[in-house]
Amino acid sequence: MALSLCSGVRVPYCSPSCFWKPNGKNCEAPTKMSCTAVHSDNKNPLVGMGIGLVTAWVMGLTALDADATRIEYYATVGEPLCEYKYVKSGLGYCDIVEGFGVEAPIGELINVHYTARFGDGIVFDSSYKRGRSLTMRIGVGKVIKGLDQGILGGEGVPPMRIGGKRKLYVPPQLAYGPEPAGCFSGDCNIPANATLLYDVNFVELYSGNRSK
Repeated sequence: MALSLCSGVRVPYCSPSCFWKPNGKNCEAPTKMSCTAVHSDNKNPLVGMGIGLVTAWVMGLTALDADATRIEYYATVGEPLCEYKYVKSGLGYCDIVEGFGVEAPIGELINVHYTARFGDGIVFDSSYKRGRSLTMRIGVGKVIKGLDQGILGGEGVPPMRIGGKRKLYVPPQLAYGPEPAGCFSGDCNIPANATLLYDVNFVELYSGNRSK
């Protein structure tokens, strides 16, 4: 593994990210990948090398976490459809995993992973593909009605708990209704009167919520 730290340690490295200037002031981006030896007046190279190894380890964990979420995305896409329970509003829900933690407090921010599909099963959005969860405020109209009810609960739907995974069938009246959505320069990602299917994973409460 090549360490592109510019830490001043005398180690051979090959990196496209930065070169160490002789005066040791800063790094600048090279025009092409090059291998060189990094020089330093540091009399204890083990210190710099230790910093480099720790940083590389942290960067490696971040990459592994992103890969793990993307793998989970493909697994989510491949899950068999479950039998929805429908409530009066038209929402359908099915719990894949029942949560073990607290319920989502109304009006608070929560972190979720999700995969969103059209009624024909085609995926149009997913937090897994981006490698990070989505922070949303639940129960106050900041998301579509189907997600508010499907996560917060109510009208016959049990609330989700942290760690829970749930499939949601969201009819048009609980989604974006008669208007298309996700439009940019005349192109819209979601057509009018679209039925949407969500796989929701309630990860955690957002750490930035104000304590009451």
